[in-house]
Amino acid sequence: MSSADKYLFQAALEIQSFFMENNWEFALIGGLAVLRWGQPRTTIDVDGTLLTMFVDEEKYIDTILARFSSRIPDARDFAVKNRVLLLSASNGFGIDISLAGFPFERQMVERSSFYDFETDFVLKTCSAEDLVVLKAFAARDKDWADVHSILLRQKGKLDAGYIRENLIPLCELKGAPEIMTKFELMLKG
Repeated sequence: MSSADKYLFQAALEIQSFFMENNWEFALIGGLAVLRWGQPRTTIDVDGTLLTMFVDEEKYIDTILARFSSRIPDARDFAVKNRVLLLSASNGFGIDISLAGFPFERQMVERSSFYDFETDFVLKTCSAEDLVVLKAFAARDKDWADVHSILLRQKGKLDAGYIRENLIPLCELKGAPEIMTKFELMLKG
């Protein structure tokens, strides 16, 4: 394991342990989940989703900021406005936590599972299908590269119907039907 991977896993375990100590529902997403489901790549931070259901979000924010330092000034105001916390783990590795409450996000957290990346690094990530939905919806070049790597590595194992069922309404909400077109082309391979 490289030192960068070790710092990534330590940071992920630190935020995961904090969430579990508080009995909060969560899932790790982003590049860390890509390591589980797609082709390994470098990632610069830990991404997570914390299920708050739009209730008492300031309490969650304040509790997290009491334990983790922020990477930006006015972190509380930023988090309240943008529903994301930009944090640093004790080892300095970045952690980005989005506050979740939409039905898809709840379902994603409920479907998440633990995975043993390395000895002592058992982490709870979203499913491969949910990761494809997140990455396709984001639709940046690096996200499409991640979708491609997941489709290759998980070929024949993904529930494409589930992906469509969750991605179509998000694309409609975003006004971006081209996302579905690109996903279907990639799925055909």
